[in-house]
Amino acid sequence: MNKVAFLTTEYAIKKIYDLSKTRVNLHNTEHIPDGSIIFVVNHFTRIETIFLPVNIQKITGVPVWSLADSGLFKGFVGEFISQAGAVSTHDPDRDKLMVRSLLTGEANWIIFPEGLMVKNKKLMHNGEFMVGTETGAKKPHTGAGTLALRTEFYRERLRYVSQHDPDELKKLLELFGIDSLDNILNRSTYIVPVNITYYPIRSRENILSRLAGSLMENPSERMIEEIMTEGTMILSGVDVDVRFDEAIKIRPYMQNPVIQWDINSKTPIRFDDPIASRDMLRNLARNIMHGYMTSIYTMTTVNHDHLFASILYRMPQERIDIDDLKRRVYLAATLDLCDEKCFKHKSMLESQVHLLTDDRYQKFDNFMAFAKDKGLLTIEEDRYLVKNTEAFQEETNFHTTRGDNPLIVMANEVEPLTVLQYNIQLLSQESPERIKEMVYEQLYQKTIRDFEKDYSEFYIDKESKPKEIGRPYLLEGEENSTGIVLIHGYMAAPQEVRGLADYLNRLGYSVFAPRLKGHGTSPDDLCERSYMEWIESVEEGAVMMVCRYESVVAGGFSTGAGLALDISSRLKGLKGVFAVSPPMKLKDYSAKFIPAVSVWNMLMDKFHIESAKKEFIENHPENPHINYTRNPIAGVRELERLMKDLEDRLAGITIPAFVLQSGIDPVVNVKGTRMIYELLGSQKKEYHLFHINRHGILLGEGAERVYKTIGEFLKTLNMI
Repeated sequence: MNKVAFLTTEYAIKKIYDLSKTRVNLHNTEHIPDGSIIFVVNHFTRIETIFLPVNIQKITGVPVWSLADSGLFKGFVGEFISQAGAVSTHDPDRDKLMVRSLLTGEANWIIFPEGLMVKNKKLMHNGEFMVGTETGAKKPHTGAGTLALRTEFYRERLRYVSQHDPDELKKLLELFGIDSLDNILNRSTYIVPVNITYYPIRSRENILSRLAGSLMENPSERMIEEIMTEGTMILSGVDVDVRFDEAIKIRPYMQNPVIQWDINSKTPIRFDDPIASRDMLRNLARNIMHGYMTSIYTMTTVNHDHLFASILYRMPQERIDIDDLKRRVYLAATLDLCDEKCFKHKSMLESQVHLLTDDRYQKFDNFMAFAKDKGLLTIEEDRYLVKNTEAFQEETNFHTTRGDNPLIVMANEVEPLTVLQYNIQLLSQESPERIKEMVYEQLYQKTIRDFEKDYSEFYIDKESKPKEIGRPYLLEGEENSTGIVLIHGYMAAPQEVRGLADYLNRLGYSVFAPRLKGHGTSPDDLCERSYMEWIESVEEGAVMMVCRYESVVAGGFSTGAGLALDISSRLKGLKGVFAVSPPMKLKDYSAKFIPAVSVWNMLMDKFHIESAKKEFIENHPENPHINYTRNPIAGVRELERLMKDLEDRLAGITIPAFVLQSGIDPVVNVKGTRMIYELLGSQKKEYHLFHINRHGILLGEGAERVYKTIGEFLKTLNMI
């Protein structure tokens, strides 16, 4: 191979790659050994032939060449990919070239064991790996295993003849065009399985497909589909997760006695000469192939599209409640698949409760818009989706399936993940009522687990409060139709609202008091949290109650009041909201002191004086048995961000609302509370001021009057 041409073309490929919007994420690169390597990779697009060699070469420092379909080696494209290190599958010298380069370490190789792009991602047939093609299903190629075994066979053969047969050594060196044994005998051959997963996969018209349509005469369906699918990936951006599995070392396979007999043979052996161990090597190559195929396809990076498509495909009904579908996908996304090596897309590693509230990351909306555009789904009454059952079952053209029926492609990709498939099957068959129960149980247990974990991790002797102060709790009411999510304030814990919770529970309501992340443990925990984590804590509690009770109301105190209003803007179906002393404007001295401290800390960062930074200010709480006595500066900043974000959401809250506060609150400015009331979009809303000389009006003298006022508001909602 022309080295100058290779380096020039490699530079051009890097430039093409740099201009694209693909976001390549490499995982487990530590699995790549130092040696001669064949990377076996699943093949879905032509894109990977550009970015994968570039990234692997960055890691290993060794050129990466690949086998490519013989049909590509025509004209300019053929010359370009040849110079980039591609070798035609029909090249008569390909095997000898590959073995030689692996022996010397001149290059590593990429081989696609499917033998072609598997556009429908259909790899499983009756429990076995079979590659779907336009002419039917075929077994994956064993070529990578065969070439790895042949390389290591000749490496061991060279080792033997170098000590026992100088004439044979000379002939073998001439056969492979090798000058000496330097750096050959001390190497090893490996096969490294690699999985590539793209997300999202969207096939649609783009500037490249429009150009192709105008510049080319009668472009084929296949070409247009590839430009629409892969062009969209390049131009719009796609996450590309590349995972490397543990390397398969080939040398141990050489210990077989039959193979050793040929390695140590006194008879000359040329490259294609029949040898006694040929059948043995073929069987070993087949076994190795099953091993690396399993590795490749169990490393698929699971994403939201996989789950939506798989559950839709398996649900027997044609008309599906959208909220019910979201709950099933939520349960699938939060599965703990401890019995299976299951990798998740980065968007699935954080809280998934957004799927059940406002879909703020648009996982559902983007999926649905794409599926509707393809004619696979329709929406009825803004509540139900209807599957195009024929499209889900229809056999599509192999070359256009990514564009014609992408949901089938998405579902096929995770079919080899057997434990995931088992759970998806169960979730798809459960009744909607049972799904609600499962979401409720999962979320309730999660809140308890999260508290126990955080308390254990952040506990500070003589500073952290007893566990019962911070633990979330549920009070079951006498009637089972109404639930209230009751949220505590900043630097506090669920126990702060226990008095009101008990009062409402005596009225017959069921009350759940969630714990906001960072609270009920220690200030060091709160220092690390963002306001979005507080929002997620409330979302989990609210969704939990919605799955259990016919009517649900959100309410809270101080920061909890702001969060109650926030959840009312995110979660449809709540019956009402009450906000006690929401902190839109603060007048507490410690809060006013924060900006100056922040400027000081920025100055210390600039001069790299970490020891002089101030992360906490002293707090003198009204309820020291509940509240922290150190106030993290980062936490106050998050509180400000929460209320600023909330301000734009208030007009979107249309359910009945009740805002109340003390008119002589020493911490929260009444003007801010009044502003909240006026900005609310609710037609039915109330505003009430008490004359209690403290911020915490839910505890201490006068608290019963506040409880009764809230109780009267709840009665107006006609829930009991």
